[in-house]
Parts: sequence; structure tokens; C-alpha cells
Amino acid sequence: MPFDFEKALRRKVDQHAKLVGRKNHRLKDGNGVFDRWENPVLTAAHTPLFWRYDLDRRRNPFLQERLGVGCVFNAGALEWNGKICLVARVEGSDRKSFFAVAESDSGVDDFRFWDHPVVMPETDVPDTNVYDMRLTAHEDGWIYGIFCTERRDPQAPPGDTSSAVAQAGIARTKNLLKWERLPDLRSSSAQQRNVVLHPELVKGRYALYTRPQDSFIEAGKGGGIGFALCETMEAAEIGEETIVDPKLYHTVKEAKNGAGAPPLKTPKGWLHVAHGVRNTAAGLRYVLYAFLCDLGDPSKVVARPGGFLLAPEGEERVGDVSNVAFCNGAVAKATGEVFLYYASSDTRTHVATTTVDRLLDYVQNTPEDPLRSAACVKQRIALIDRNLRFLARSKGKAYQGLR
Repeated sequence: MPFDFEKALRRKVDQHAKLVGRKNHRLKDGNGVFDRWENPVLTAAHTPLFWRYDLDRRRNPFLQERLGVGCVFNAGALEWNGKICLVARVEGSDRKSFFAVAESDSGVDDFRFWDHPVVMPETDVPDTNVYDMRLTAHEDGWIYGIFCTERRDPQAPPGDTSSAVAQAGIARTKNLLKWERLPDLRSSSAQQRNVVLHPELVKGRYALYTRPQDSFIEAGKGGGIGFALCETMEAAEIGEETIVDPKLYHTVKEAKNGAGAPPLKTPKGWLHVAHGVRNTAAGLRYVLYAFLCDLGDPSKVVARPGGFLLAPEGEERVGDVSNVAFCNGAVAKATGEVFLYYASSDTRTHVATTTVDRLLDYVQNTPEDPLRSAACVKQRIALIDRNLRFLARSKGKAYQGLR
């Protein structure tokens, strides 16, 4: 049968409009800390059709996808001009990633990409790939984007086509449209990934959360999340990095950990949502965890709840890199509502919502990991015994049938 170009195009347009305009729904009865939402907020199919198809019938008579998109994930987040904007990592079918802005009024659905991806200037040494931007609206008036810039390892032998050098690329903007590229972060570490800029000056200097790392391949060698100061972002260079949140044996961050979204300022301290990685028989497992730093000294951790805050569930566990939850974007609104944007399995972007009060309750009142099975049992028995004593004297209907 002859191909009906117009009918095929109309069908694609209708499907895209239905997907982008689909209303999202809160999933109730979660863990009390946050609520998941039913649908991903960004997927490859959310990208505009005119990014992927040549719409000229003469050049593309069979309406074939010319520049495919495989994944949309690991988005930085910012409240901007009354909307929530995500600067997402969009990965083409060719494996190269680029940044693109999608905005929404609600923050949970109807995210629509701006017409053009971000045009990110290059340094004198061109990036092979860029990804995972953290957005920080800094008190100096700039919006900074710190991202991973990856280039082939110049020391790799000719036959080695996978060894890479990953560093922290830096750019800044006033409007998310025009970006000024600054020199990459300089440090003594051979690799720098997952670098996050603190929103305020610390002792008159810029503060960075880092992850010093010896090797892209041997990721487990890094010591944890570091903290360092630098004089300027226009030629950012750090010296000593103090580990503020180390990776630890037999925890959710035993293999490696890294800073996520820029910390949220709360009355009780700077609230961090980071990612932790552990080994499993099926490979590495990425989860999100939280900790709280001192308001006056953001290099000092004051609360460190044990275990993970969020782990991939159900279909979230399946994707390009399975069993991964990753967050590098969060928004706290003036109302106290918090939007956590997390990617599942390096494929799609989801949202979970909570409040500052709920997160503070979680980080301040959830026990720290005691690091040994016997101590964990003792910790759990203490909770059980408190609850049994409480149930023995409770008369409310809600407590009936609990024991």
C-alpha cells in the first residue's frame, strides 16, 4: 500500500500532544517522607518531533526518524519566572548527550521543551560529551551550571577507545538561554564528577562539593563527597578537599557516593540529597540518600539518617543502566513544598514531592546506620518495644489489628 505521509504525521502529532498533556497523579500511601507520581515527567518521547524528524516530505518521504533520542534524564532544576525549569540531559541515538530546557507550571506534568537545545560553548579542548548539569542560583546573581565534561584520555593507547577523562565543566547564565562557558574546574584530582556549587559564599569564597576520584574506570577509589573553597568561578581552582561524607563499607554508599542537587537552605541547616552506590550480584545499585549540614558551617554534617531515602522500584529498575535512581535537581518553593527530580535507570525523569518539614523530620529523627547487623537488630528492637508499649495503652480504632 502507498505510504500516507500526512496521516502518519498527524498520528505522531496527536500521540505527542497526548503524552505531553497527560495529567500526572500522586501515588498515595508512600513512606511518609515523599510521594511518588505515577508518570515520568520527561522521556525521550517528550522531545519535540521537529528535533527528531525531517518534516519536509520531499526529503523524508517515509517520515523516518533522522536524529533519534534515546533517553532524557539527570536533570538540573530551578524555579524560574514562575515556572519550574529542568535542564535535562538528552541523549541522542548516537550516544552523545546535550542539554535542553523543559518548563512546567505545575512541576509534575505538562513539561514542554524550549524550541532549541542549549548551545553550550566549548573550551579550547572540545568536549566529546557533556552531561548531568547541576543548576545553582548563586547569591552573586548568576545561575551556574556545573556538569561533567568527558574527553578521550590522551594517554590511552590507540586501540583503547573507552578510556576517558571526566572533569567538571562550568558555565553561567542569566536567563537559561545564553550561556557563558568558563574554564573547567582545576584540582589535584585526576577525575572530578558530581561537583555541586553551594548557593552562598562561605567566608567570602565559593564553596564546592566535589568527588575526588582517581580513575573513571576504578570509580570505587574516590573517598566520598568532598568540600573545597575557591576564590573565583571565572578561573575556578581548588586545593585541599575535605571529605565531609565518606563512602563506607556495607552501606548504600560502599562503592561510591556523590553530591546531587545543590543543597536546600532550611531553618535547621543545609539539606542534601545525594546518591550512593553499592555492589550487588546484578551489578551496581544507585539509590538516593539525605544528610544535613550546619547552617553556619556547610562543611559540617549534623544529621546523617541511615539507609536510602529513595530507591528504584518496579519499572524504574529497568532501562539503559538498570537499578539506578539518580538526582541532580531539586526545587524548594516558598510554600515549603519540595520537588525532587530523579532519573530511573539512566532513561527517564520522574518527580517525587514532599515538604521541607517532612524532610527535616526525616533527616533529624531517622537513626544513623550503626554499621553492624547486631547493632541494627538492637536498634530495631528498641523501636518495636516502644511501639508495643504504646499499643498496649492505645484505644484508637486506627491501632486495632496492628498486633
